[in-house]
Amino acid sequence: MTKQITIIGTGFAGLAAAEKYRKLDANAQITVIGKQAEFVFLPSLIWIPSGKRKGSDIVVPLEPYFARRNITFHHGAAIGIENNGRTVVTENGKVENDGLVIACGGRFIKKLPGIEHAITPCEGVKSAEAIRDQLAALKPGSTVAIGFSGNPKEPAAMRGGPMFEFLFGIDRQLRKEGRRKDIKLVFFSPAPKPGIRLGESAVEKLISRMKSQDIEIHTGHKIKKFEADKVITEGGEFAADLILFMPGMTGNKWFADTNLPISEGGLIKANALCQVDDFDKVYVAGDSGSLPGPGWLPKQAHMAELQARAAAQNLYDELAGRTASEKFKTELICIVDSGDKGSLVYRSLNHSLMLPNLRILHWAKRIFEGLHLRQYR
Repeated sequence: MTKQITIIGTGFAGLAAAEKYRKLDANAQITVIGKQAEFVFLPSLIWIPSGKRKGSDIVVPLEPYFARRNITFHHGAAIGIENNGRTVVTENGKVENDGLVIACGGRFIKKLPGIEHAITPCEGVKSAEAIRDQLAALKPGSTVAIGFSGNPKEPAAMRGGPMFEFLFGIDRQLRKEGRRKDIKLVFFSPAPKPGIRLGESAVEKLISRMKSQDIEIHTGHKIKKFEADKVITEGGEFAADLILFMPGMTGNKWFADTNLPISEGGLIKANALCQVDDFDKVYVAGDSGSLPGPGWLPKQAHMAELQARAAAQNLYDELAGRTASEKFKTELICIVDSGDKGSLVYRSLNHSLMLPNLRILHWAKRIFEGLHLRQYR
């Protein structure tokens, strides 16, 4: 009997789950639910301000990919689930399933007063284009403030890596344009050791690099609010003509309106097999999930894909009458890019390292981008 598999989300986790399940079962009826049938390669947003990329370079329409993989796309954001997960409610109707993978990402916590004055880069192409345009319009004597925070109730629900890339990338861009000496860069975070999930050594190297590049550092003080031209913290305030800020993350609003098990931080609770607690054949992967792991368990594309593939394997095994047993691999790997060079950061349960800033690593990141996007084009 043909199995009906539903996957919510068209990001890294959602597509990885769909690809993995299709490889396992050529006959399954797979339906992917999303707002748009498109994939945005978010890691490349860092290159939009400098003009190395434009939106059309990193946004891929998914209709051809879905057609090749015999996957049905349901146009309409998910807004709930019913029947213990067997029915997904969307803006455009209901979708039934025999097995479900929730991989629709999360949302940024935007509760700070005045946060409308800050740009959240990872919200998409429009945000990166706004950074590009506002950078171009900065006058001598301006200040750019770049920072991030987390979700105190969900330590893993933060995305700080891209902010280091925007920081070093903008520094490099301004130097190339001959404007760096006229524009101040400030890095800020409430964490005393921002980026500690990358490892103690990595944090020391990043801070040292900021100092060597004349980037002002404000860390260890809770952020109170933003104004149109300043950042105000419990440790003081500083001027800012352009503010880039990545808040902590939480779950989508509709999660709380279901009987899904929700963590204190607002994400869907699951085990090391990506199984949602107390739900039959319902899995979660990526930013939507609160999954077990070390304190540095990352919210990044690579980790999302690892979780999604484990979820798809386990769902397939369950539907085949076997016991699910595939645990997701816990691994952090990223290249902190600065526009023309990059530093590799790697961390697993047993090892960690950070390679120096090298031109070849920048090109490695660009090659990976091309290979990743090619599979969907």
